[in-house]
Amino acid sequence: MPYTDAHMHFWDQTALRPYTWLHEVPSIAHPHTPESIHREAGPDLPDKIVFVECGAPWLEEVKWVDQLAAREPRIRAIVARIAINVGAQTVSALAELRRHPLVRGVRHHFEHEATDYCARPEFIGGVRQLAAAGLSFDLCCKHPQLPAVIELVRQCPDVSFILDHGGKPGIRTGLLDPWREHIRTLAGFPNLVCKLSGLVTEADHLHWKPDQLRPYVTHLIECFGPARLLFGGDWPVAKLACGYVRWLQLARGFTAHLPAADQAAIFGGNAARIYRI
Repeated sequence: MPYTDAHMHFWDQTALRPYTWLHEVPSIAHPHTPESIHREAGPDLPDKIVFVECGAPWLEEVKWVDQLAAREPRIRAIVARIAINVGAQTVSALAELRRHPLVRGVRHHFEHEATDYCARPEFIGGVRQLAAAGLSFDLCCKHPQLPAVIELVRQCPDVSFILDHGGKPGIRTGLLDPWREHIRTLAGFPNLVCKLSGLVTEADHLHWKPDQLRPYVTHLIECFGPARLLFGGDWPVAKLACGYVRWLQLARGFTAHLPAADQAAIFGGNAARIYRI
């Protein structure tokens, strides 16, 4: 079945520096390019790819991915990295991003910041600018930050939000609440969708079992419904816990009870709508 991967990373330390976080994950701290995913996925390669920023200098990374897309037509959209909370610098960055047609959204990675970080006035003010720029905002956070995310989304009704990795629940410890309550609240905002991605790396990387992921996936489906979930592979970060095809198979298995039209939405149609691909 053709499908879209709404969350894929590429990096190459010989082309861009620095990726300051890769030293923390030495098993994947080597170049991962379109050629790499071709080799790993084989016949299970996605038909369309949304590239999501990897922490390199933002403009250099966008230009590099533009070059990748010129030789790999599966790359249909870019979620770029910019600092959203720096006033005039944010305005300047958004103006530059308009020069790159593949850029459909931005991400300001804040999972390692304070729990209230994304609800601060300067952050909210920056995010509000995205509506006029025609760009969405990918939310990469950990579950203790979800109350602040709720406040951010509440104050930005004109911005299209995508919650990455189901809000990174505490799967490793089996923590379901208050994550479930927060997800239910977020699902009440019509301008927010959620990626079915990155869950396996929130479990124990070496000893996880599919049944540990199931209650989290079930809750995401119940809250967002098939029309507001997007499949994402989170490759190659997900390799810390499992291979690309393994996660694809799991995601298909978790959604196999849904009608074919709903599965097609999760694995392609929703990404096409949200990222305009």
